[in-house]
Amino acid sequence: GVVEACLLHMLKRRAAGFLRTDKVAALFTKVGKTYAVAGDICKKVQELQQQAEGRKNQPNGQEPLKRQGSTTSKTPVLTPQAIKHIWVRTALIEKVLDKIVQYIVDNCSKYYEKEALLADPVCGPILASLLVGPCALEYTKLKTADHYWTDPSADELVQRHRIHGVHGRQDSPSKRPALGIRKRHSSGSTSEDRFAASAREYVESLHQNSRTHLLYGKNNVLVQPKDDLEAIPGYLSLHQSADSLTLKWTPNQLMNGTLGDSE
Repeated sequence: GVVEACLLHMLKRRAAGFLRTDKVAALFTKVGKTYAVAGDICKKVQELQQQAEGRKNQPNGQEPLKRQGSTTSKTPVLTPQAIKHIWVRTALIEKVLDKIVQYIVDNCSKYYEKEALLADPVCGPILASLLVGPCALEYTKLKTADHYWTDPSADELVQRHRIHGVHGRQDSPSKRPALGIRKRHSSGSTSEDRFAASAREYVESLHQNSRTHLLYGKNNVLVQPKDDLEAIPGYLSLHQSADSLTLKWTPNQLMNGTLGDSE
């Protein structure tokens, strides 16, 4: 969408041709008459549009759609958003969008007004250069629901094992040393188990996964539980889920796995 906005900025009326409802299509078609790379994209887009229109009548004849970036056996379906930006999208997947934009920049006087972004001697070449990176990628997998997930850092793994190492899975490798909480020998084992389970749930929530996204975290944030108690340093974090934002704080003693005699 951003690339299309740049391409449509102060586009000459005659460059848009008679396809006023789809000026990007008109631009690509016009450029394709003099630039073979753009001409190939025009042919591929026409094939995709024909397949999209004939999906209901020919549900099995979708072979050209496979080039849209799916390695699975299932036939991919072009979403309305993909069809809306099908020209730029196809050129991007075919890794020629940067070349087409560069050609348009080199011949900007044919298609744009003097004040257009692509006609600018600095902004035009910069846009073409910025598209080199995206055009070098292989678009073989679509964005999934857990695309925010990343591998946890070493610090988070150590904190997790320190807090609930002794309460972990029983089938974990026996040779791996367990890093557990320093428990006080008392009769309150049930409350300690519940406390450790709560700690485990909190540390696991620090990870960026399909359910929560860690937006912000800061250590040594002072919190004063009561007026007559000294402020306690802890870890403050802001999490985003599908329908809410959650603010969490945990004492440093819990994060470090040294509870001591603290309440």
